This record gives sequence, C-alpha cells and structure tokens, in this order.
Amino acid sequence: MNVQSPTDWLILAISVAGAILVVEVVRRLLVRAGHKWALARHLVEHCTWAAFSVGVVVAANLVFSPGMIGESVRQRELGGTIDRVLGLVTIACATWLVVQASYALTDVVLDRLVLVKGERNRRARRIMTQIGLVRRVAAVTFVVLAIGTMLFSFPQVRALGAGLLASAGIAGAIVGIAAQPTIGNMLAGLQLAFSDALRLDDVVVVNDEWGRIEELTLTYVVVRLWDERRLVLPVSYFTQNPFENWTRHGSQVLAVVFLRVDWSIPIGKLREELYRFIQESPLWDQKDWTLQVTDVLPNGLVELRALMSAADSPSAWDLKCDVREHLVGYIRENFPESLPRFRIETPETRAGVPWTSSMPG
Repeated sequence: MNVQSPTDWLILAISVAGAILVVEVVRRLLVRAGHKWALARHLVEHCTWAAFSVGVVVAANLVFSPGMIGESVRQRELGGTIDRVLGLVTIACATWLVVQASYALTDVVLDRLVLVKGERNRRARRIMTQIGLVRRVAAVTFVVLAIGTMLFSFPQVRALGAGLLASAGIAGAIVGIAAQPTIGNMLAGLQLAFSDALRLDDVVVVNDEWGRIEELTLTYVVVRLWDERRLVLPVSYFTQNPFENWTRHGSQVLAVVFLRVDWSIPIGKLREELYRFIQESPLWDQKDWTLQVTDVLPNGLVELRALMSAADSPSAWDLKCDVREHLVGYIRENFPESLPRFRIETPETRAGVPWTSSMPG
C-alpha cells in the first residue's frame, strides 16, 4: 500500500485498531450474555473471526473513502488497484460473516430440537435434517453470488459475460451433462429431506449393516455402524436402492429372541420366568411382550420366540441379548432334560426296550 506520509499510516492503524476494539467489546458483551441467551453464545462461536475481518475491512474502506487520505491515494497510480482489492476483500468478508451468522441462528433451533424426546422426536429429527440441508444450500448460494459479484466487478469479465450470453444454451447443455451426477445427488438429498424418507439419527440397515444416520448432506450420507465404523454412501443410493428404516414412523422396536429346545420344555414356566425377568429390566418399556411356540423343526426341536418391546433400537438390542442369556441359563439350571438333543430310533426302542439295555456290557 503506497501511503506517502507517516500521518497516513497513523490514521490507517488507528482506524483498524478502533474497529478491532469495537468488535472485541461486542464479543465480550455477547460472551457475558451467552449464559442466558443461546443466540449470543452461537454468535461468538461462529462469527468472531468473520466479524474481526469485516471490522478491519470496513475501517480500511473508511480510511480510503473520499474526503479522507484516500482522496489523495486515489490520484496515485495504484489507487484503482487498492480500491478494487478492498472491494473484493469486503465482499469475501461480508459473505463469510453472513454464512456464519446463518449457522449461528439455525444452531439455536437445532439445540432445542436435540432435546426433544418421546413421540415428538421423529418430527424433531425431520426438521433437523431439513434445516441442515437448507442452510448448506443457502451457504452455497451466498458463496456463488459473492464469487459472481467479485468477478463482475472487473470490466473485462462484464464484457466477456455479454459475449457468453449468446452461447449460454450450448454452454449450459455441456455443463449440465458434465455435472449430471452431482446435480442428481443434490436433488436426491433434497428429496430425502423433504419427503421424510430419511432423517438424522434414523436407524437403518444398509448392505446388511446396522447403523444410524450420522450426517446427511446434499451429496453423501454417513452411516455410523454399530461397531463405530462409518459407511459413506452417495445420496442417490437411498433413492435408487431399497434399505431398512427402523425409525420411519417411531423409535419403538421389538426385540426378538429365538430358542430351539426339546419337546419336554415347560412352556408355561418359561413364559412366567420371561415376564418376571423383563419386569425387572430397565430396558423394557412396559408395553408388549409374549412367548410363543412358532415352529416344530424337522430335526426334532421346538422353536420358541420371545418378543419384548423397547424404546429404541439400542435398548432393544441390549434387551434381546440379556433375555437370551437369562433364558439359556434358566433352562440349563432348571430343565437340563429340555436342552436340545437329537433322538435315534432303533428296533429295540421301537419295541419299547430301553436303548441302554441293548448296549454291550
């Protein structure tokens, strides 16, 4: 920056320092108010550095405005370049601040939605998903508009743009074909969010993998699997392939336990023991349960199915494991004769002779 006198440097330094001081005072006030005002806390988290940059740029623009020392600078050889650079930086910093402020505003709503439990949780997760996608679209729109404004501040680009409008149809077709997968993913992301087919924290089964939707963007979806792995899929996958959504209409899930035991098992006592156990379990939501004989298998065993309801899929999984472990131990300790076993029929057993008496010795 070609400033001729020390006074010019002094005015510029004082202006920048004053702008930084003003922003810092505002930041400290917001920090104090953040304990009671959620928006103030999020504004500090998102907008601090963007606000400092805007303050510095605004101070520089004021210094180089007509009537200040900038009036003499404008008459210099580099005056036009300085004005143009300041204009570009101003646009960039202002866009940064607007995007960060929009994230701060939406974070206030998201914080409240995260706390929603019970039956309203499904609707809350739907709104969270939509807000997340809309603010990403808004951020991209702001950035594109800012870049366009910065480019069209150059006379050469404006002249070039007028010529390009004549061939906009051909260029649009070429760009559309090249960007077809990306545009398709973006439209698929919006379709998923606003059709309520998929939401953040939904429990899904994809490619035989169980997990939760951790992140849903305009181009990809991150599924956090049960073993903490991350499965990253394009958004279009969920519009073109079938998948299981266990929390589509609610979070309640049934836990299912299958047991294959001998015919001699006392079903009534086993049913009473199941009910006694789940009553003491905090994982059972006190709604549904049953124990039924669902099949007689060709290998001579009886199939039992125990059903228990739980508030969500993680609770259902833990409840299922606990019930299976308890019933296996209960049968082994109290009815060992009912453990799975295979029978072999011989001529002696068919005639009523004990099989052991026909053994040598």
